[in-house]
Amino acid sequence: MAKPLLPDELWTKVARLLPPPKPRRDIYPGRKPLDRRKVLTGILFVLRTGIRWNDLPREMGCGSGSRCRRYLRAWDRAGVWDRLHELLLAELHEADKIDWSRAAVDSAHVRALGGGTSTGPSPVDRGRPGSKHHAVVERHGIPLATTTTAANTPDVTALPRVVDAVPPVRGRRGRPRRRPKRLYGDRGYDSDPHRAAMRRRGIDPQFARRRTPHGSRLGVFRWPVERFFAWLHAFRRLRLRTDWDDLMHDAFLTLATCVICFNFL
Repeated sequence: MAKPLLPDELWTKVARLLPPPKPRRDIYPGRKPLDRRKVLTGILFVLRTGIRWNDLPREMGCGSGSRCRRYLRAWDRAGVWDRLHELLLAELHEADKIDWSRAAVDSAHVRALGGGTSTGPSPVDRGRPGSKHHAVVERHGIPLATTTTAANTPDVTALPRVVDAVPPVRGRRGRPRRRPKRLYGDRGYDSDPHRAAMRRRGIDPQFARRRTPHGSRLGVFRWPVERFFAWLHAFRRLRLRTDWDDLMHDAFLTLATCVICFNFL
C-alpha cells in the first residue's frame, strides 16, 4: 500500500506548532473552520503531485484549493515550517543521526513558467526564466538548510546565505550546533575570499579549483547533496516552478525539506 501523505507521527509534531484558530463569534460566526489535518493533507497532495490549487479534488475533504493556499501562506508567515525544521533537526541530532564532520553544498536549476520573484534568465536553459535551489546537507543527505535565488545567481555568491541559513540545532547538552567541520563544493565555489569567509565561520572549505585536471576525488563527498536534490525534485511542485510569489515557493521548499528530514527519523 502507498504510504500516507501525512503520517500520525508527523502530524503530531506539526499540530504543536500551528497557531491556535481564531475564536468564532457568537453572532454571525461564519463558516466553520476546516479540519487542519485535512488542510495539511491537501497541501502535501499539491506539493507531491504538482497540480494546480483549483484542481485539488474536493473528494479529499480538504476544502477548496484557495483555502488550502491561504492556510499555507498563513502558517508560513507564522514560522511553522522553519520551527518544524529546527524541531526535526534537534530530534535527529539527539538520536546521533547528524554527522557534523562534513557537509556538502550545491545548487539545482528549476524552470519558472511565467517568471516571478527570485527568478532570472537561466544560463543552462537558453535564458528562460528560472530559479536555483541551494542546499547544505550533512554526510548522510540530511538537509541542514535550503534557499532559493534567481537562476543567474552564481553559486559562490549564494554560498554565505545558504550556510548562514543553517538554524541552531539543539537536542543535546551544550551549545547548539550550526557549522559542519568541513564543507565540500564543486568548481562553482572556487573563490579564495569565500574560502576565507568559511574559515571565519569555523568551517574548513574543500572546494575544487578551476583550471585544474578533473579527478580531485571530492565527488565521493559531494554525492549526498546530488541525491538530496533527486529527493527534493520528486516533489513535482518544486520540479517546475509555477508560483509567482517566492514566499509561496519557499514555503513549499521548506515543507519538502521537513518531510525529507522526517524520513530519516
